[in-house]
Amino acid sequence: MTTPVDTAAEILRGGGVIAYPTEGVFGLGCLPDQLAAVQRILGIKQRDPAKGLILVTAHASQLEDWIELPVESRLPNPDPDNPTTWIVPAAKPVSSLVRGDNTGVAVRITTNPVAQAISLAVQSPIVSTSANLSGQAVAANQADLRRQFEGLVDYIFPADCGPSSGPSEIRILATGEVLRPRQ
Repeated sequence: MTTPVDTAAEILRGGGVIAYPTEGVFGLGCLPDQLAAVQRILGIKQRDPAKGLILVTAHASQLEDWIELPVESRLPNPDPDNPTTWIVPAAKPVSSLVRGDNTGVAVRITTNPVAQAISLAVQSPIVSTSANLSGQAVAANQADLRRQFEGLVDYIFPADCGPSSGPSEIRILATGEVLRPRQ
């Protein structure tokens, strides 16, 4: 029997785009090395490519090809009540479609069980950007998500967000500077 995680993983591996739950908001995602899918997400959202995207993952080890952290640096353990996205040095081959005009890349170890399961199934981080058109409200529930993205993405994962609510905080790992406070 095929599970929703199996379906999402198959679509991602095939270069597709999914809508899926994260800790606090629904996200649009693809595999970060599938650049046609990354471009498709940017087009769906009408997002400025200069802003960059987030990579969510189940484990920091899945980020090895994407980030360069000095030995003394380490991603903090994730806090389910306060999801934090960290800006860290990007590995040289990270596409500007993923990192935008930034030298770093935004990464988050997710505590959402669905996002974790998908990441583990594809053995990769997943691109994550909020499920909304740029400047518009984020899809608040499954019905809203379907209304906005049915036919624009290849699969809408049938689950809700949690354990938090709202977009993650964004901070620079090296300095702790907050770029986007928790909303």
